[in-house]
Amino acid sequence: MNRREFLKVLGGTAVAGAAMAAGCDNPNATRAEGFNAGAVPEGQMTYRKDSHGQDVSLLGFGMMRLPTEGGVSLRENPDAKLDQEQINRMVDYAIDHGVNYFDTAPVYCRGMSEEATGIALSRHPREKWLVATKMSNFRTWTREASIKMYEQSFEKLQVDHIDYYLLHSFGGVDPDGTSDFEKRFVDNGVLDFLMEEREKGHIRNLGWSFHGLQSEFDKVVALHEKYHWDFAQIQMNYVDWLYAHEIEPENVNAIHLYTELDNRAIPIVIMEPLLGGRLANLNDHMASILKEREPDRSLASWSFRYLSMYPRIMTSLSGMSAMEHVEDNVRSHSPAEPLTDDEMALLQRVADEFAHYPAIPCTTCQYCMPCPYGLDIPGIFAFYNKSLNEGNIATEGTVEQREYRRARRAFLTSYDKSIERLRQADHCIGCGECLKHCPQHIAIPDKMRMIEDYTNKLKDSLV
Repeated sequence: MNRREFLKVLGGTAVAGAAMAAGCDNPNATRAEGFNAGAVPEGQMTYRKDSHGQDVSLLGFGMMRLPTEGGVSLRENPDAKLDQEQINRMVDYAIDHGVNYFDTAPVYCRGMSEEATGIALSRHPREKWLVATKMSNFRTWTREASIKMYEQSFEKLQVDHIDYYLLHSFGGVDPDGTSDFEKRFVDNGVLDFLMEEREKGHIRNLGWSFHGLQSEFDKVVALHEKYHWDFAQIQMNYVDWLYAHEIEPENVNAIHLYTELDNRAIPIVIMEPLLGGRLANLNDHMASILKEREPDRSLASWSFRYLSMYPRIMTSLSGMSAMEHVEDNVRSHSPAEPLTDDEMALLQRVADEFAHYPAIPCTTCQYCMPCPYGLDIPGIFAFYNKSLNEGNIATEGTVEQREYRRARRAFLTSYDKSIERLRQADHCIGCGECLKHCPQHIAIPDKMRMIEDYTNKLKDSLV
């Protein structure tokens, strides 16, 4: 891959667009106790325009990975409660520093995200924030159930209008040839209903988020003349730009998604700018490529600077679960600093290496959960990838015997500590229930068998 391919679509307006920053007047906002702003610049957030001329912060707050009380993972304990006080602090900090786009959905955080988002945002003047939520009718798509979900979003968010409403994550096709876009939104009259709601002003912007087949994406984009989409949400980062399809064959390279939307002047919202955190936790070699250039800059900031180069992007969502995430991301957008040619070349090197790294492309979105047989699917994948990054995936015959033994023991010991035995890969029966819910199109049962076989091999050779 050469630099021209990596930079395709970018024109002379990209750098100018990334450099434009609208000052935030930052009036006295409601604050949560126990938090002190000032670690990053105030009043320097970069903004873009939506299809109606509304200023939108280039950094969007994704309310998908919110903190829980005691730091207990919702994967480990589905009954864990969200830490509302910490969420309030994070939202306060974000708004004080110019973030005004907050993205949630009925299914996020086991159904708790919308209510937590509504509580945090309602403490601030309505004109200070924009909220996005979704029609997440994955399992029950009747008109009645879908409209009920829509109405509940208003109640939980405590709003009389929703700024950005999305048809959530379409892109699949049933064995009988029916697309989930048609099944979930068209055949049941839900899209017609939402169009009417937009006309009434209850929805200010109507769009969609995509995970799926390119043919389905192309079909819905072509409906722009009929539905006049106000925006669209796609997965894009410096790896997925050219390598999404290579990593998982059913995925679509972001260069195609961006280009088709850009050609129609449809504003774009970006999801998974860090690939579920994987681009913020590169292995030592890949991280060193960027750290040698900018030792004090976070790995995450490189991803956001890359996205800021694309002028059609309205906002990039980051699923933030801790205050340090908010601080670092705000810093990266206050203002957004375009990449130089040399820096783009470095990202190209990292993208090349990342695309051929044998990690499992899980973003820990948890759409596959709960597993009917109790497996901690995202936890298993996260542990495997972490072991890979730390050099604890042992390959007999390719390393010194002593190093093989160390890696073998490290993997087996950590596996039992990280994942409960009854939730490990060997309990997968291959039912395939998870496959239809994975937006990354990972062959989850196959990966479970791979990890099970690898673990059994290590146990058999233990001395």
